[in-house]
Amino acid sequence: MPSYLQIENISISYGPKVLFEHIGFNVNEGDKIALIAPNGTGKTSLLRILAGKDSSDSGGRVLFLKDIRIAFLEQEYEFDPESSVWDQILSDSRRWMEHLDPDHKADYELRLGQLLTSLSLGDPSRKMKELSGGEIKRVAIVVMLASDADFYIMDEPTNHLDIDAIEYLENYLSHARCTLLMVTHDRYFLDSVANTVMELDHGRVYIYKGDYQNYLEKRQERIDNYNAETDKVRNIFRRELEWMHSSPCARTGKAKYRKNAFYELKDRVSQVYRTESLNLDEMGTAQRLGTKVINCKDLSFSVGGTVLLKGFTYNFQRYERVGIVGSNGIGKTTFVDLLLGELPLGGSMEVSGTIERGESLKIGYYRQSGMYFDEDQTVLETVNDTHLLGRFMFPHDMLNNRISKLSGGEKRRLYLLTILMQQPNLLVMDEPTNDLDIVTLNVLEEYLKEFKGTLIIVSHDRHFLDRLVDHLFIFTGGGEVKDFVGSYSQYRDYMKDLEAARRSEARNAEKATRATPTQPSQSQKPGVPRKLSYKEQKELEKLEKDIEDLTREKSELEAALQGGLTDHEALQRVSSRFAEVGSLLDEAETRWLELNV
Repeated sequence: MPSYLQIENISISYGPKVLFEHIGFNVNEGDKIALIAPNGTGKTSLLRILAGKDSSDSGGRVLFLKDIRIAFLEQEYEFDPESSVWDQILSDSRRWMEHLDPDHKADYELRLGQLLTSLSLGDPSRKMKELSGGEIKRVAIVVMLASDADFYIMDEPTNHLDIDAIEYLENYLSHARCTLLMVTHDRYFLDSVANTVMELDHGRVYIYKGDYQNYLEKRQERIDNYNAETDKVRNIFRRELEWMHSSPCARTGKAKYRKNAFYELKDRVSQVYRTESLNLDEMGTAQRLGTKVINCKDLSFSVGGTVLLKGFTYNFQRYERVGIVGSNGIGKTTFVDLLLGELPLGGSMEVSGTIERGESLKIGYYRQSGMYFDEDQTVLETVNDTHLLGRFMFPHDMLNNRISKLSGGEKRRLYLLTILMQQPNLLVMDEPTNDLDIVTLNVLEEYLKEFKGTLIIVSHDRHFLDRLVDHLFIFTGGGEVKDFVGSYSQYRDYMKDLEAARRSEARNAEKATRATPTQPSQSQKPGVPRKLSYKEQKELEKLEKDIEDLTREKSELEAALQGGLTDHEALQRVSSRFAEVGSLLDEAETRWLELNV
């Protein structure tokens, strides 16, 4: 495999803090790499250097294979709020289109339209300012995928996407024959798409071939081996120390190198590997929660005439753990705001029904948007508790940093601290996984599994939901909410089985409608095949050949789907034909049976 990218001797510092120094690595054709590191250690900075947006402090080299096409998906998509969706996409696609002839330009615009449909972006004449955060992210993804690049660089591609869009992107990238380097916190997405994990740890790069589980196992082996070697060095150091403390006469004639080696050992023995990790052990327990949490009766609301919730009745229970899922813009956050009394009523919003809240409620609300920090304050001025800040991975050298200097993930971590230190007994989290790194998420999940209160989570992170919730409220549109008992993965399996059963019923109904079985003649005995006419005999012979050809084509198409396709258009074409062939095969086999009865 040719090397698509060679990195040599690049460094980034942020003020006095060195994020990484003199690192290097290669990316080969076909590599699908997930970059993992704690927030604030330089993941986004590294991607921006590779994409040519920033430069290395130490010079160094970033060498791409000549003539490969590169597309960069940033966390925040820059757009003209007054532009239409279509015009914005065409504007950002100009560099891919400017050298195309009219026929290829038409094909490119057709591809854009297909992606818009696949990502459910609706009317492309809408202005960008009218879109939700998830819809804006989908516009950015359309631009990226339409480029049909050889190498994708992606910074948190699943942030703000709903689950349908995440699964579409996951399916596309896992089948596409592309090379990619991405930062993601979505562990299901990582497992499905990536074939390599690259860890940026203590300023060094470590490469692990394989999935996320393999990374966790091999990383722990590396740490254990490092610390075992440190223990070995510590024993040697102890013996050397005894020698250095011996009398001058005893050291006469000793090799000078042993004295030098002693000081080297002294440095090495102090280098025990420490994993900086969020620590929630001392956050305390939730305040006592009474029997009444939140009771809703016949709750409905609409915004601008659009019904988002209709006739919702439910009593939330103590220690309940519920997940709320649904597509972008369907009303999940508005629903949560309404439950908590956080939504100012009036304007274009209409609400009916009743909401009763328990008197003992101590609410902690982690918002998707709305971190109201004073950007000029320091970390310590924001949370005046050095011990807790240390537990949340804010060491002493960061305490006087202004909020404005923190990374997005560091701000989220500080925001999480301000919520949990209140010791709520009702914890509501709206998209908590956005901008948090995987290490932080793992620790947060362990804390929430033991949380002694009621937990309500709005999330598109399937792994997070599967680990933490007992049942789901699924917003399906038109104000309807379904209650499903079980995990998110169980819900998806249920929906897939239900859809398969519906398709099967539809096919059977269609066959029954088309079928025109010949009535047996008076002389025909039941169970004895009737004699075919010449025309029917010819039809039967053709059916047998058609069944053979369709079966072979179905196998070839299935192999193509499993083997990976070069682009989305080819994937759509093959998938469509696979479904068509399956239907034709069902029809042919049904007619063959009719003729042989």
